[in-house]
Amino acid sequence: MRINPVVFFLLIGSFMASVGHGSTIILSFNIRYDNPNDGENAWVNRKEKVANTILFHNADIIGMQEVLNHQIKDLEKLLPKKYAWEGVGRTDGKRAGEYSPIFYNKEKFKVLKCETYWLSENSNTSGSRGWDAALPRIVTWVKFKEKVSGKEFFVFNTHFDHIGAIAQAESAKLIIAKLEKIAGNNLSIVTGDFNVEPTSEPYRILTHQLTDVRTVSALPWMGSHATFNGFDNPPEDWKAIDFIFIKGSIEIKKAGTLSTSWDGKYASDHFPVFMETNL
Repeated sequence: MRINPVVFFLLIGSFMASVGHGSTIILSFNIRYDNPNDGENAWVNRKEKVANTILFHNADIIGMQEVLNHQIKDLEKLLPKKYAWEGVGRTDGKRAGEYSPIFYNKEKFKVLKCETYWLSENSNTSGSRGWDAALPRIVTWVKFKEKVSGKEFFVFNTHFDHIGAIAQAESAKLIIAKLEKIAGNNLSIVTGDFNVEPTSEPYRILTHQLTDVRTVSALPWMGSHATFNGFDNPPEDWKAIDFIFIKGSIEIKKAGTLSTSWDGKYASDHFPVFMETNL
């Protein structure tokens, strides 16, 4: 049967458009820094589990936290070549200290711009520590373009301080201000380990402008409500401290935590937070 060339190319175009508007999988994943004192849960015993979590769920964009430079190099080796990443170390704005990198599927998305700022009163100063924070903290953001559809959107990824209550609240305010300045009214996704629970003031500040995906998912939340596990099963009274927030109108098909274990061993001391959406 002979197919009209015009019809053929219209069909191909329609198919490619449907692919471009297909589901996008996004994770927020604190992978736990490489601490040799973790014993059997040390990075050397977990790195394949982290990579396999990403691969099994075919994640398109992963906002990671607590990632050291050599851990990034390990993941580069373990993940397919379609994955690339953006980010810098929080200590010097180069390679020192923990990153909050954004890994992404470069076959599907193009990076238009990427920057990192510090959660401090001097947000453009590398290594600056804000307010009562115990450590320097950062936000890495990327402006993406979906290659087929041409749609542009932003992803912000962060890790709040674990001690400073003032720093946590001020960091929430700074993220909102920066997001408005950088992304404007464009679709924005914020991933991170926020080190605060849903009853906290920083969470209230964030959700005054942003939406927690667990509250708008089309399907019920799947998995543990707690996101920190400490390499063990979290008690029932533990809460979420890792979140994915959105600003803008997109459908969240489903969301949850990925609490998979390998014979009782987890990929990290945090469960990844998962969402599936149509961008």
